[in-house]
Amino acid sequence: MRRGALERDLGVFLDHLSVERNLSPNTVAAYRRDLTTYVAFLASRDVSDPDAVTRADVEAFVADRREGGYADSSVERALSAVKGFHRFLVREGLTEVHPTATIRLPRKGERLPDYISIEDARALLEQPFPATAAGARDRAMLEVLYGCGLRVSELTGLDLRDLYLGEEYLRVFGKGSKERLVPIMGSAVRALSDYLAGPRAELAAHARRGGAGAAVFLNKNGSRISRQTVYATCERYGATVGIEGLHPHTLRHSFATHMLAGGADLRVLQEILGHADISTTQIYTHVDRTQLREVYLAAHPRA
Repeated sequence: MRRGALERDLGVFLDHLSVERNLSPNTVAAYRRDLTTYVAFLASRDVSDPDAVTRADVEAFVADRREGGYADSSVERALSAVKGFHRFLVREGLTEVHPTATIRLPRKGERLPDYISIEDARALLEQPFPATAAGARDRAMLEVLYGCGLRVSELTGLDLRDLYLGEEYLRVFGKGSKERLVPIMGSAVRALSDYLAGPRAELAAHARRGGAGAAVFLNKNGSRISRQTVYATCERYGATVGIEGLHPHTLRHSFATHMLAGGADLRVLQEILGHADISTTQIYTHVDRTQLREVYLAAHPRA
């Protein structure tokens, strides 16, 4: 048995991830943390050679992670790293033992998306916004995120030529640059129109040589607004009305949840959200069922 072979092989595997697969330093660091813990766990069981690792050892490692209070996502990530490590060792001829060959990653639990209530959405959007160009922009961004269900990248990617406010729709480029038309009505179209009527030009006036370009939403320097600024904007205005950690995607989830609760057709909602598969959209029906259950438990005398 090669003493300490697993430690040496781990170094080879990490070099493979970094050099040959060209994974990011953060990803390689995550592999290193998980697999260093794994190799140390095996050492505590007097296993230091890949030929000696058994399925029982791997299952014991997973059980140890769970008993240690680690989240399911962390345990699944560690198991995925372990499977990749052993698969690499077999492929490179460093061992013929493949203890994880028949171990399957657990199916991810269906995680219901975060969303806010209609009352919270109203409080968010009806709060006093600063009487500045940036305030008008922020109000328009929040209204469009919630009113149209856009992804943050779709919001920041909007150009002036994508706006058809007279016809009440936006042209949006989603994942894979797939184009779709999204309705914009009510307070969302009013907030966006107000922003375009003057405040955007104020922000554009700060642009450096070459002009502000075609972006709809601009930052204080007259450039296209960044995803990070949108994240910070959502969090800041959410906090002022008691919604902590508000994320742009939460507004997209809230849009979908509230549309379904109001009777929207699932296929229409799929088109608006830009989901390639309706099964992605169907998760919001589970959210609605959760709401129904809560209402039932609260209202029925024998619940």
